[in-house]
Order: sequence, then C-alpha cells, then structure tokens
Amino acid sequence: MNSSGTTATSELGLRLVVPDRTAVPLVARLDYTADDPYAIKVAFHVGEDEPVEWIFARELLTVGIVREVGEGDVRVWPAAGEGERIINISLSSPFGEAQFDAAISPLAEFLHRTYEIVPAGQEGDYVDLDAEIEQHLCM
Repeated sequence: MNSSGTTATSELGLRLVVPDRTAVPLVARLDYTADDPYAIKVAFHVGEDEPVEWIFARELLTVGIVREVGEGDVRVWPAAGEGERIINISLSSPFGEAQFDAAISPLAEFLHRTYEIVPAGQEGDYVDLDAEIEQHLCM
C-alpha cells in the first residue's frame, strides 16, 4: 500500500464469483486522491488486456462493509467467508454482469487511509467548484 498526503493506492485480492464453477482469483488496484474526494477508482486486472476500470463512491464501499447498499449498476454487501468477513461487489453494465468477493480487512484499511487524507464530511472543502464549472462550460 502506498499513500502520500493527498493520495492512497492499494492492491486488493479479489475473487470473481463464477456460477457453478470455482471462483477465479484476480487483483484490483484501488486509487484515491483528494482531488476527487468522493470517489475511489478501481482497476480490475482480468487478464493481459487493459484493466477494467470502475469508479465507486467512497461512501458506498464504506457502508457496504456493514450492510447492503447500492442500486442498479453497483451493489455492495458484507458476508461471512471461511473464517473471515468478506465483502461482495456486484457490477452490471450493458456489456454484462460480474460479482466479486474480497476480504473486508484490506479494504477497510485502505478506506481508513482515505479518511485520514479527507475526513468524512469535509469532501466539499477539497473540491474547487469554480474550476469544475469552468471545465464543463468549456467543453
């Protein structure tokens, strides 16, 4: 795990849950930056191709550790695994659906580091609203 005063990065071991088969292990890279304080970018490494990237609300992953949360494209919920607590992440898009599970402990540690960078409730202090509006007006 790497972190600086404004960013945090970690690799998370996941398992792709494949119906009627054994789960497929893979790795996801988690990235957080104070420049986008509400979001966590997750790059799923599913083979030799470019990773598949999703952006999650930080709060969605945080709440998903303790109870089911999310609607539509992304759902997250806790469960008991073999001797450890796990988190389930279900993703759907027009291109397909996937479900992953991972140990909660490393994800919780990563999330803790993000809250050290930008405390809960202070995300708005890190967003330059004028710059965001300007960026969208110039498009």
